[in-house]
Amino acid sequence: MAKAPVAGRVKTRLAREVGVGAALRFARHSAAALLRRVAFDRRWETILAVTPDTAVASRLWTPQLPRARQGGGDLGRRMQRMLDRTRPGPVAIVGTDVPAIGTAHVARAFRLLGREDAVLGPATDGGYWLVGLRRRPRVLRPFRGVRWSSPHALADTLANLEGCRVALLPVLTDVDDAQAVRASGAGSICVILPPAPAGAAS
Repeated sequence: MAKAPVAGRVKTRLAREVGVGAALRFARHSAAALLRRVAFDRRWETILAVTPDTAVASRLWTPQLPRARQGGGDLGRRMQRMLDRTRPGPVAIVGTDVPAIGTAHVARAFRLLGREDAVLGPATDGGYWLVGLRRRPRVLRPFRGVRWSSPHALADTLANLEGCRVALLPVLTDVDDAQAVRASGAGSICVILPPAPAGAAS
């Protein structure tokens, strides 16, 4: 899931500290760098789920990747929609504003989903940079009542997953302010699935 990198609409908290232009450059560079690192690995398929829906045809996006519209609602509703609509099997959703994400993180998430119900990548701000669901025998609904953009997002999600087998990945920095940019050395989201079986539709 990727938010269109438009001035004044992305990384607004960061923009208040470093300026709209610098925040826009970070958003564009961060998203493009993540896609270069992980999107074309043959071990999985990557889909860009775009917001706003009108931006799905924008030339800003990498043309080689399939795209989907996120639809309306808060972050949880939009992520749940993607988990409900993508083809059966494990799915991982990652944020594009975490410079440390690499293919090893995604591969480990899918390995864990071979035996766990869910996997989360905790972020230093109390949220998370990856959420993955096995989606068998059913699709879980971990986002109800989550206090987004707060230190409670991870804890709220874990509470919704009580009774499920949940694995945690390493803690990484989600860049939302100038301090995080400095710490990382540097909303949008992309959806990653294992490759479709031969002959199957994406």
